[in-house]
Amino acid sequence: MTEIIDTDAGAARITWHRAKGARLVLAVSHGAGGGIEARDLRALAQALPEHGVTVALVEQPWRVAGKKLAPAPRTLDVGWRGVWPALAGSGLPVISGGRSAGARVACRTATELGAHAVLALSFPLHPPGKPEKSRAEELLGAGVPTLVVQGGNDPFGKPSEFPEGSYELVEVPHGDHGFAVPKRAEITQEQAVRLITDGVLAWAASLE
Repeated sequence: MTEIIDTDAGAARITWHRAKGARLVLAVSHGAGGGIEARDLRALAQALPEHGVTVALVEQPWRVAGKKLAPAPRTLDVGWRGVWPALAGSGLPVISGGRSAGARVACRTATELGAHAVLALSFPLHPPGKPEKSRAEELLGAGVPTLVVQGGNDPFGKPSEFPEGSYELVEVPHGDHGFAVPKRAEITQEQAVRLITDGVLAWAASLE
């Protein structure tokens, strides 16, 4: 089921994957260069509803409008704030999540919106090749329980580069920013995706 939500940044879209007897809602948005067709978002939407977690895939207004480039972070935050009432409308705890730029949005707005927790998929710790331009403050400032799922070979920040903090981290060995793994890796692409869904499910269960 899809739902169009008017926000101050334009019309956003939510695609709902509802769980029977849901106990949590996981709301996740896409990155700056892609949409909700990303392999990790698709996998979560397929796997989690069977375990009592409703998944809401959120498309930011710029994607709904057919634009190819994401706007400034502030505008992304405006769009996320605008869809939040619909995400929280069921009264269930909402995990605020996203991949890449969407993960930054979730971290920046979590406390303000009353998120139950944050799921940061492929958190862009820094631009590729520029570790000095760290965005660690956004992650460390989320203010709620946080899970980072990071590819072991992510050019935006490998797991070993992440600072110490109260968050949890699941590593996808050899994974790049989109969690793609090379054919020579000791795990298959299917196993890599399963690491993501299993890790998120275990963490979500621990939040109760």
